[in-house]
Amino acid sequence: MQEQPDRVLTPGLAARVEMTVTDDDTAQAVGSGDVPVLGTPRVLALAEAATVAATARHLPAGTTTVGTRVELEHLAATPVGRTVTAQARLTAVDKRRLTFEVTVVEGEQTVAQGRVERVVLDRQRFIERAGRSS
Repeated sequence: MQEQPDRVLTPGLAARVEMTVTDDDTAQAVGSGDVPVLGTPRVLALAEAATVAATARHLPAGTTTVGTRVELEHLAATPVGRTVTAQARLTAVDKRRLTFEVTVVEGEQTVAQGRVERVVLDRQRFIERAGRSS
């Protein structure tokens, strides 16, 4: 896997993504609890979407990233109808391993924070291997 000069993964890359919480995003709907507030699995999915967005334009052709490790503190409840924003910042690059700091906020309140690790790999080879393992 060779990197092209204009596609370099360096610390500092960042992205933000946002979503408005719907009934489908609640802990009740996703099976992670029985309360009608933003469920932790959806918080994690939003945080991971921010990590993907942070590197999408910088990956070498034919590569992708997959999540390998997550540390996430879900600190505050978010009711249906509110908008949350996830921000991811690439903090470390160790060969193919990427480490991101992630924060999810609603207005000024921190909803969640943590760290996500992803690995850069050949997209086609990964899909082929995944198909063989089932």
